[in-house]
Amino acid sequence: MNKQGQGFGFGLGKMKELTEAFKKAQQVQEGAKQLQEELDELEILGEAGGGLVKVYLSGNQEPRRVEISADVLGEGEEVVSTLVLTAMQEAYNNSTATMRQRMEELTGGLNLPGL
Repeated sequence: MNKQGQGFGFGLGKMKELTEAFKKAQQVQEGAKQLQEELDELEILGEAGGGLVKVYLSGNQEPRRVEISADVLGEGEEVVSTLVLTAMQEAYNNSTATMRQRMEELTGGLNLPGL
């Protein structure tokens, strides 16, 4: 009795499903590369003190620039440090949220069998 292709629990339907999953995975991989490039081009803002301190990061959390209003500079080291830290934290949170949202959009249709 020859049962080629059977006994492994892997019929033609499963093979087609797996092939489709691989195609989707390839599309996601290509999309992820493009997404990395897009995120790198983005400038995401974090600010503090009503916009007196602004920090810009890329969508990949790389620092781009900091803007500090002259109005803040006379407030002392501790105030300036706190405002910069607050703006950095906001920029980081905004950047990671943007990255997460874009990745979810990219992988939303991916449904790998067995995962």
